[in-house]
Amino acid sequence: MMRSAMSDPAANILVVDDEPQIRRFLRLALETHGYAVVEAATAEAALRAAVTRRPDLVVLDLGLPDREGFDVLAALREWSQIPVLVLSVRAREAEKVRAFELGADDYVVKPFGMAELLARIGAALRRRAQDQPVQPVFQVGGLEVDLGRRIVRVDNAEVRLSPKQYRLLQVLVQNAGKVVTHRQLLSEVWGAAHLDDIQYLRVFMRKLRDRIEAEPPRPRYLLTELGVGYRLRTPDQLTDPE
Repeated sequence: MMRSAMSDPAANILVVDDEPQIRRFLRLALETHGYAVVEAATAEAALRAAVTRRPDLVVLDLGLPDREGFDVLAALREWSQIPVLVLSVRAREAEKVRAFELGADDYVVKPFGMAELLARIGAALRRRAQDQPVQPVFQVGGLEVDLGRRIVRVDNAEVRLSPKQYRLLQVLVQNAGKVVTHRQLLSEVWGAAHLDDIQYLRVFMRKLRDRIEAEPPRPRYLLTELGVGYRLRTPDQLTDPE
């Protein structure tokens, strides 16, 4: 078996999809890159495998014959923070938002490129391996956020942010590498009364980018997930394929 330098050969991946040909394709590709694979064709089988096999990551289809993939995700999040990558033909923004709000780590739309899927799986596994209490100083490229002292620097120069701008950046740092939906950001920064004020959030994000991005229209650190939310890149995501 070939083993990719980018993958953890011990990583065990649960593939949940009701289409046998998709499961076979994923098994072949993942095993070729050094992963062990467990398959499930239904929601019930997926939840059973999650408990008994304790996979390192789940690749989850949403259209399952017995229950929705959303139900699997919600059930997993009741007891586990295992990375879940949704792999679905559903491309609507509302479906993506729901998945992220239920706790998905990533979302890839079918048809998909295997190189992209492998990169996203690798990134999710690296985040899990590094998962620990948020470090007091977060750094990616030239951006440095000292959470303990509430200091932000870009290329070693201190940047002054308003309290709301800093809180917005802080929430993204605490979820670095993951998509944070509009409603999650609005709830964390402005409270439940502002869950629908997406345009308000966009204005603040534009101001925040003006402060920390060298080219705000082409952001390097604060990425937009169209119709869903925002993601703060981690160091490995500066080089991973998007």
